[in-house]
Amino acid sequence: MITVKVNGSTGTIILDRPARCNALGRQMVEQLAQALDDLRQEKKVRGIVLTGAQPHFCAGWDLKEIRETSSGDEPMQQWFADAQALQALIEQMLQLPKPIVAAVDGAALAAGLALVLACDLVVASRRATFAVPAPKLGLVSGLVVPLLCFRSGGSVASELLIGGQELAAERAQALGLVHQVVESDQVWVRASTWIDTISQAAPEAIQLTKKVLNEMVGEQLSTMLASGAAATATALTTEAATEGVQAFSDKRPPSFS
Repeated sequence: MITVKVNGSTGTIILDRPARCNALGRQMVEQLAQALDDLRQEKKVRGIVLTGAQPHFCAGWDLKEIRETSSGDEPMQQWFADAQALQALIEQMLQLPKPIVAAVDGAALAAGLALVLACDLVVASRRATFAVPAPKLGLVSGLVVPLLCFRSGGSVASELLIGGQELAAERAQALGLVHQVVESDQVWVRASTWIDTISQAAPEAIQLTKKVLNEMVGEQLSTMLASGAAATATALTTEAATEGVQAFSDKRPPSFS
């Protein structure tokens, strides 16, 4: 589910589940956390590129796994554990001493968008899109809320989370969610080149700068992420979520009363 490569000063983590559009499941979250920790300890790696196997970056949380959990024992307990695991992963990314560059080609949806927003820099292809379709399925992407507000403010968060807008790469760049837009075949190359440039700086300076940005400027972020994780899990217990996830499985529009 996760592929890790090292090229010079760049460590690359690939969300490698293309048949499921790289959707996140609990095993994938665990593997991603382990990969980040492994690359953190690799001395020659000065930065990390996070990308997805084509055709998409990440379609969000694995709805098939959510549906399967609902029929198991104590689903609410498992959903809260899953939300907290994703929260921990996001905080791990924000606190990682090495910079992380998202290389986005295709769709980054819901929890996939949260991964992008947890990265320090974002390179996107011209065909990249960013959206939070969760409310259309009766779900809540609680971890995206504080990250969007942190990166671009409440107005942009409302546009995606409540307005249901899908952002093309150029629009996302204009809003500050994306830093560079390139062709699909140049996404990883540009991200890796950026890490080469960053590598010319003192690693201690980069580490402290990232700490100031994510832990001092964003000092309330951890608290808000915890609240967002709780909202995500709570929403899964509702009838709306049950209908939305089942409708997705049935490939039909959901019917909300």
